[in-house]
Amino acid sequence: MSNYRYLIIGGGMTAYAAISGIRAVDSDGSIGLISAESHPPYKRPPLSKGLWQGKPIEKIWYPLEELKVTLHLGHYVQTLEPADKTVIDDQGDNYHYEKLLIATGGDPVKLPFGGDEIIYFRDLDDYQKLRALSEQKQRFAVIGGGFIGSEIAAALAMNGKQVVMLFPEEGIGAALFPHGLNQFLNEYYRAKGVEVLPRQKVTGLARKQGRLFLDARGADGAESRIEADAVVAGIGIKPNVRLLEQAGLAVDNGIVVDELLRTENPDIFAAGDVASFYNPSLAIRMRAEHEDNALTMGKCAGRNMAGDAQPYHHLPYFYSDLFELGYEAVGKTDSRLETMEDWVEPYKKGVIYYRQNNRVRGVLLWNVWERVDAARALIAEPGPFTPADLKGRLLS
Repeated sequence: MSNYRYLIIGGGMTAYAAISGIRAVDSDGSIGLISAESHPPYKRPPLSKGLWQGKPIEKIWYPLEELKVTLHLGHYVQTLEPADKTVIDDQGDNYHYEKLLIATGGDPVKLPFGGDEIIYFRDLDDYQKLRALSEQKQRFAVIGGGFIGSEIAAALAMNGKQVVMLFPEEGIGAALFPHGLNQFLNEYYRAKGVEVLPRQKVTGLARKQGRLFLDARGADGAESRIEADAVVAGIGIKPNVRLLEQAGLAVDNGIVVDELLRTENPDIFAAGDVASFYNPSLAIRMRAEHEDNALTMGKCAGRNMAGDAQPYHHLPYFYSDLFELGYEAVGKTDSRLETMEDWVEPYKKGVIYYRQNNRVRGVLLWNVWERVDAARALIAEPGPFTPADLKGRLLS
């Protein structure tokens, strides 16, 4: 049996940040990391961003050498036994811990057909598979118009590939962007050579004579067939809560944690995509699936595992690059909320405020930079705010 003062299940950005947090408080306590991936922790945003723009793959690796951590890669934890402070992996190996962090992230939502013919873009292996195909093939179908779908479609198109996007919503990023902006993005992508097919539900996939054929049904009931050399999908993730469910600990759209990132069991912590935490600025329990949350929450969890008592009140932000456009977003950026658009130049530069009960609940900074902290402060204010109050507020 391996014995560790600190044991981390998961090998992503959250895990790396937690190791750094532990070492900021405890320079010597033993740390073990168990990851189903065969790679040590790495930066994930470049997989759909910089690596497609010529950035070297060597830059994605986190520096672990001085952090004194033992890696158990390619191991899948099957059982958690909180009473014994023990976990057991798929190879029958046992690990004992004093403090445990669950940083298992999420599993891609998958379609009920297609099997391995569809790349559900999530990790380095997915990037390497898609990159290899892009060097051999020309026509790619991207299922999903959200965060991952929009980035992968842009990346492939910028690398000279023929791309067709299919998604059931009215426009690219429709869950996040209000109607006018998502319709602008449809046309913007088309101008970049991407075939954009909104309001399309993919219903099947077949391979014939070396080619893939996607069946789709439009909102009007019309059926179509799209041909492609390869298919990639980004249609969301489900938090990987299996171990906590098995152990009988609280789960509600993720692993429920307190402000110190502890589960119901004070020796078991959770952080990153998988954790459901309470945010005081929004006064809601939430999950966040982006880099800022992974790094900030992971480091906080690591410090607290090592004896600190730092509450996690951070309101995470996320960002994306879509060809020459870019944005940062913070808070509850849900297009179903009332929105107030404040444009310097429509759809080229501006701020969108997401309002609920006369308060600002989220902010989208569209080609507006270095205003995330100001946006966070605005979200924390009690208001009330009218649209007139917000005009120019974050553009000054």
